[in-house]
Amino acid sequence: MADNVDEDMAEESLPLQQELTCPVCQAVFQDPVLLNCTHSFCRECLQKSSEMNKKCPVCRAPFEEGQAISNRALSNACETFLKQSNWRTPQQRPSEYMCNLHLKPLELFCEKDEEPVCVECVSLHGAHRLLQLREGAPLCKKELGFRVQIFEKKVETYKKAVHKFSNTVEYIKYQAGQAEKVIKTEFERLHKVLVTEEALRLKVLAVEEEQKIATMQELIDGTKRDIASLNQLIDTLKKEMGNEDLPLLRNFQNLKRNAQWTNEDPRLPEDSLLNMGKHVGSLSFNIWKNLQSHVKYYPVVLNPNTASPWLTLNPDLTSVRESSERLTAPENPERFDPCVFVLGAEGYTSGKHKWDVIVGDNPRWIVGVCKESVTRKKKFTVSTSRGVWSISLSKGAYNVLTPQRTELKVQQRPEKIRIKLNIDKGEVSFWDGGTAKHLVTLTHKFDEKIFPIFGPGLHSTPMSLVPGKIAVHT
Repeated sequence: MADNVDEDMAEESLPLQQELTCPVCQAVFQDPVLLNCTHSFCRECLQKSSEMNKKCPVCRAPFEEGQAISNRALSNACETFLKQSNWRTPQQRPSEYMCNLHLKPLELFCEKDEEPVCVECVSLHGAHRLLQLREGAPLCKKELGFRVQIFEKKVETYKKAVHKFSNTVEYIKYQAGQAEKVIKTEFERLHKVLVTEEALRLKVLAVEEEQKIATMQELIDGTKRDIASLNQLIDTLKKEMGNEDLPLLRNFQNLKRNAQWTNEDPRLPEDSLLNMGKHVGSLSFNIWKNLQSHVKYYPVVLNPNTASPWLTLNPDLTSVRESSERLTAPENPERFDPCVFVLGAEGYTSGKHKWDVIVGDNPRWIVGVCKESVTRKKKFTVSTSRGVWSISLSKGAYNVLTPQRTELKVQQRPEKIRIKLNIDKGEVSFWDGGTAKHLVTLTHKFDEKIFPIFGPGLHSTPMSLVPGKIAVHT
């Protein structure tokens, strides 16, 4: 009689038990939580399911982190049911190779959601393409293989960058050596009274050399670290690609998320070379102002870091001419290539400035000023519309380099051109430096830093800067 009563109670509690059963683990709810779609799950079951995607395991409705709330009423009902029926929650939970929702083996792969599913999940992926595991794994391996190829190519690019940076370090050392020769020559000429000043300037040079080399070495080390990281990423992906299909597919989304590379590609930064104008430009004037008979002052000196590889500058940066062969120089952002130009070492944003350039009998040249953002790495037509205000000699004709190419009429061939720049008035004028005759004035509202620009043409005769007059006031 008692047995019949127990059986009746068990049959009566069966529908209630089903209502209190988690659809994921098929056990009575433990710490149930409620989603916005009104479906409830054990907190632990929902957390495991959300690791794959943020969708309700029953209706596939998306939800956000933190939207699940504790279902206290359901929790109390479960506790009461367990006490009255002496029901024990099954300890068995789905394994990582079983479907969390249906407790069936994972036998299919959803191409759209990129996850393995069981046969009962087919209805939840109705519009999706489902593949056998043996068909899904090659697709995932193929995509990961593409990423491996990309990273391997990037490694090769980074290795080339390291080589280029190493060459830049050698060039910086070469620059330092050239600057050191000029500095020592000047100091020897000014005798023992200048020994202290010589040591100071060599120290400044050495400090900048050390800083620039340290910067480049840091860039090299950082690039090598990136190469190591990329190699490690490649090895990890290759190792994971060698796993069994199902573990690979289970871990595919995590692998895909981790197989990212957001670091910027290495490049040679601006201002990576030595500031040669600072060390050797107008050097003797800056060393000792009182020794006027022993020094020369140049209003403008050239910046070798901007010089085309087809140009050679003299040691004190006051003369430029064509090189008989292309020089080896870093591809730093400031350098003109392929156009054959070089800029002055100093740019101007205000005030009045004047300098003379000896063009001599060169059959072709360009002199003037340009904005700092002028094109450096590709050919361009020199014109005021391109940010260059200049005059030129070409094929026996003197021209103002405006878009219309205005021809200048001169009575005699000028061997020296004087350039006067008035930033505040927005004027740059050109004069015959020998006769002081005005040639032309160009106007523009200068809105960025302006630099002297020199195009000596491919000719062996140098284009030289003329020393300025020195007046020292105390």
